[in-house]
Amino acid sequence: MHRAYLDHASSSPLRPAVIDAMLPYLHDHPGDPGRLHAEGRTTRVAVEDARERVAALFGGRPREVVFTASGTEAVNTAVWGATARAGGGHVVTTAVEHSAVLDSCRRPWRPDAKVDITEVGVDRLGRFDPDEVAAAIRPDTVLVSVQLANHEVGTRQPAAAVVARAREHGVTTHVDACAAAGHVGVDFAALGADLCSVTAHKLGGPKGAAALLVRRGLRLPPLVVGGAQERARRGGIENVPAIVGFGAAAAELVGRIEQEAERERALTDRLARDATAAVTGLDRFGDPDDRLPHLVCFGVSGVEAEPILLALDQHGVAVHSGSSCSSEALEPSPVLAAMDVDAEHSLRASVGWPSTDADVDAFLAVFPGIVERLRGLRQA
Repeated sequence: MHRAYLDHASSSPLRPAVIDAMLPYLHDHPGDPGRLHAEGRTTRVAVEDARERVAALFGGRPREVVFTASGTEAVNTAVWGATARAGGGHVVTTAVEHSAVLDSCRRPWRPDAKVDITEVGVDRLGRFDPDEVAAAIRPDTVLVSVQLANHEVGTRQPAAAVVARAREHGVTTHVDACAAAGHVGVDFAALGADLCSVTAHKLGGPKGAAALLVRRGLRLPPLVVGGAQERARRGGIENVPAIVGFGAAAAELVGRIEQEAERERALTDRLARDATAAVTGLDRFGDPDDRLPHLVCFGVSGVEAEPILLALDQHGVAVHSGSSCSSEALEPSPVLAAMDVDAEHSLRASVGWPSTDADVDAFLAVFPGIVERLRGLRQA
């Protein structure tokens, strides 16, 4: 059975060029990049080459790229580093941020630290208002953290406007670009933020590699200590194969983001249009136009998400839902709750670099019948 994988917003498979780049560093080059022998120098060159490639994709300087083990770690480093640097204070974020942002904002970097948080709400499309975010800034605000685009419904956010307003107040800013990276342009320099988190595995790179871009001159206390790696900004030996893979994925995308976005949007536009035409009672969540090109999110009236997910999976189609059944925390998506829509009936389909019309065809071939059958069971 051909499986149609439509959950690229969670994670994408490795690009062939990424696998080719990583293999020598899994088999032949064991050296610690911090050592002066030939083996160490070889891996150091590989890490720095990857740093240059990641910086080129995201509009930063190589020295502004701090490699981490995940987007979550990059976010935690930004939030806890910025608040610890200030000795505590007030943090402004929004109600639709990824849990990595919300949880790190809500939990101080140490138990006795005092951090006050304001979570700004959103409209029905999941978009926050930059004026409302700016209005939440106080004299004791030490960090404003917002997303570039929403990971659940795809709505693109006015992050640059928020950054500009926060800079007027002299407040450190962090933009979470993990969901957007590789699907829309991310330009750290143009964005003007102090900190920006990105990750590899959503754009065809490996799991276990991500980065925090840190504005030149900004010093944060490291989250991971015990070594002077990453210019003393992140302790621990570098994951050389994963970092090399991140660099290879970045190199694949330089100069091609718009082309990739156009292809992805064509796939998701067709999926949304044809699904809506074939199934009554589908509500589109998020902004249908100003959105990430690779994902669409629906509400399916009359049936909960779990049986749809299971039936699709049995037919070889993988999608995601913000319902509690599909959450490791066994709680519905806080994004959809903040939008005041029903997470228990939500369905998210997302495409990626290997997706084709055949994947969309596979979804459309079985989705209407599944919904019709499940609705009929409820009425019986």
